[in-house]
Amino acid sequence: MRLLHASDLRAFLAAAAVAHLSSSPASRASHCAPPPPPPLRIRAFASARASPPPSSPSPSPTGAVVSAGASASAAAAACEQGAAKPAICTADELHYAPVPGTEWRLALWRYRPPPEAPKRNHPLMLLSGVATNAVGFDLSPGASFARHMSMQGFDTWIVEVRGAGLSMRGSEPAAAKTKSDMPPDSGLDESTTAQASVVSPAKNMSTSQPQISEVPVIVDKNMVGTSTPEEPQLVTKLSNTLAQLGETFSSYVKDSRLKNIADSFFDRVSELAPDASLASLEEVSEKILGLLELPQTSVISDQISNLSQRLVKILGEGQQNVSPRLFGWQERLSATIEDLQKQLELIISYDWDFDHYLEEDVPAAMDYIKKQSVPKDGKLLAIGHSMGGILLYAMVSKCGFEGAEPELAAIVTLASSVDYTTSNSSLKLLLPLADPAEILRVPAIPLGALLSTTYPISSRAPYILSLLRSQISAKEMMDPELLSKLILNNFCTVPAKVLLQLTTAFRDGGLCNRTGTFFFKEHLHKIKVPVLALAGDEDLICPPEAVYETVKLIPQHLVTYKVFGEPEGPHYAHYDLVGGRKAVHEVYPCIIEFLSQHDKVSS
Repeated sequence: MRLLHASDLRAFLAAAAVAHLSSSPASRASHCAPPPPPPLRIRAFASARASPPPSSPSPSPTGAVVSAGASASAAAAACEQGAAKPAICTADELHYAPVPGTEWRLALWRYRPPPEAPKRNHPLMLLSGVATNAVGFDLSPGASFARHMSMQGFDTWIVEVRGAGLSMRGSEPAAAKTKSDMPPDSGLDESTTAQASVVSPAKNMSTSQPQISEVPVIVDKNMVGTSTPEEPQLVTKLSNTLAQLGETFSSYVKDSRLKNIADSFFDRVSELAPDASLASLEEVSEKILGLLELPQTSVISDQISNLSQRLVKILGEGQQNVSPRLFGWQERLSATIEDLQKQLELIISYDWDFDHYLEEDVPAAMDYIKKQSVPKDGKLLAIGHSMGGILLYAMVSKCGFEGAEPELAAIVTLASSVDYTTSNSSLKLLLPLADPAEILRVPAIPLGALLSTTYPISSRAPYILSLLRSQISAKEMMDPELLSKLILNNFCTVPAKVLLQLTTAFRDGGLCNRTGTFFFKEHLHKIKVPVLALAGDEDLICPPEAVYETVKLIPQHLVTYKVFGEPEGPHYAHYDLVGGRKAVHEVYPCIIEFLSQHDKVSS
């Protein structure tokens, strides 16, 4: 069996992104929705995630809580109203924690300790890996890391960061829609359609809106007041999409990606024009590009609409004057516009990175948990698997640099590191995504839908995912049924920007912030939080040598390091530290002993 190469992964992810873009919005709303017919567990989750966010106002700062007790169908139906816990959530309670300054509400799965369990002083927060949700910590009643911890007396909370599992936005940005996209019975005329399809500008709390008089007005004597009779829908579709692109420029993504996308779009449009029309088309395109980069106002919107009309007229007149004519150019232009719409939709929907998790999501979750559990010293215990552990390292590193209190009594990291440079991690296959050009092609990776679709054939060579099992679990360490449940339920869509930032862990200096100005490993020697760092002997994703690269930077009196697995077996791969069949007898006691030692409250 040939090995998986970076070129294979690049092509594979590009194809996945195309499939994701081509799917319906409802299917993309479910981060982990498998192909039909899915198991009951997945059906309930898919229906819950496909439901639109509640139209009622966002919850108060205290958040919202959903308790157990509803049937699967009733829970799925009530989830739309935010009133019941969906069947996929097997926790005792489902809470939603608002992230200040955003529209996100993070899903927090809570497991309350039974009355007979030991009394603990601190709640326990669990953070999962990249592109995963809470299910990995609670696969089944007999294989639930979260439930096991709650039975040991810990008030246990699994945090689902933005975009994962049951976390949701308060209101999703609307995609541009034209009359041709509406159902036949929508009853909208052309003027109504044009008004409904323009995306509202996102609020910018840091800057005031510029005065209209300050915006330069471009005058073009070739602009016409009315569109050609045969192309009004195409003009509307183009102008609305360009308006969305302008709003995206000013509100969502502040880097060069959108300029490249716009340039690529107009390059494709120019392919529809005869040579004699190229000069005029290029002139109009340049004017539109200039307007897109300005603060968007009604004046700018009107000019973009007029220029869109002019662009379509140029294409139409050009075809009248050449022989042979390019038949179907309207359909090709419409398809080009739709491709741009889909790309913008995906970028807007998945415009976050690792720093958003670190600086916004995790602090919001911690504040919410503290308000609910009320620890006497205001601290939490925390366990992070894979990226979850990286988040914990990054958090204590920043606190060490700033001299701040991390509000963590102790942390446990499972298969985590901030520096992979000395290891032969299989994650190096993601390095091609470090090229910004790749982000344009693959702005988000629908890993959940991808694995759900391909899993039935993924364990047989020569398919590209034939190495999937060894990446997740060592031989005979997981029941096949549980492994299937993990793959079909635990993975989600992840922004390429998250992966882009994580790939810095494979470069000199290790993992850094989004601006490349802060390297987390450089400040681990300043931390004051006890750390238990665990590794698996056959972990291909985060090998023991990668874990040790981080461990060696932490003060020796604060860190405990252990590798699980024996030469003759059993062996531990990446997920086995959480859900392997031997973990409950070998790994869990080690973690519980460490947490118990650091659960004391200083007087």
